[in-house]
Amino acid sequence: MIDLTFDCREDARGRDPDSNSPTLRRYHQIFWSKPLPNGQVFQLDISGPKPFLVHRSDLGEYHLTSDAITHRYASRAKLKPFVERLPEPHQAFAQFGGWLIPECILFPGKRVNRQNTINGARGMNRRIGDRFDLTLECIRRHYLGESSPLTDVLGRYSAFFSLFENFEGYVEFFLLQDLVTSDFRDINFYLPFDAFKDDPLPQDFESYVSYLGNVEKFAINRAQRMQRWCFEHSIPVQCGPDGVPQ
Repeated sequence: MIDLTFDCREDARGRDPDSNSPTLRRYHQIFWSKPLPNGQVFQLDISGPKPFLVHRSDLGEYHLTSDAITHRYASRAKLKPFVERLPEPHQAFAQFGGWLIPECILFPGKRVNRQNTINGARGMNRRIGDRFDLTLECIRRHYLGESSPLTDVLGRYSAFFSLFENFEGYVEFFLLQDLVTSDFRDINFYLPFDAFKDDPLPQDFESYVSYLGNVEKFAINRAQRMQRWCFEHSIPVQCGPDGVPQ
């Protein structure tokens, strides 16, 4: 049984769920151990040491780790006053950590030449600010051979991205269709896109409300997409009312 509403902090024992939640690792294994675009199954092993999910085959060896992709920034000093002004239930969503499986993804987790992983780079880069919509735009550009604030780190893990053949293959594999246009050519950005020129975080209350609403919409849509995927593959699944994560 997959519970799409399970808060993975519950079995992380007060530590980072990405590294310490057995449930989150198991759910990742179930969702992403499936055929790649070339038909070969990307089987993931979780029997090894935390936090890695490992794939080994003639495709290569890949050590992957979980990463949250629906950041609310509720603890950021600059944005905290905006959170406090939100009405319920929007404030509850803003304060929630986002540790449901529909709000997480896998990235390569081993450093290359002691340099940052994708998880680390997208959090530290001032043009990305841990926003997943901006990260996905960088990934889209990577497949097109175009530059972005994450060009170097994505290039270090090019073998991983080649598994999915192209941007459409990557999006469909990780069930990210709700964050792109139907032709896979553009991202449905949470805020108006400025080509990575300015601070990626919301600058006023109105933009924060818009940002948060779009993040919540994506989280709900991906939860419903994951629910449908489970039904199609005869995997028992539990979710909130109408497929909405709680």
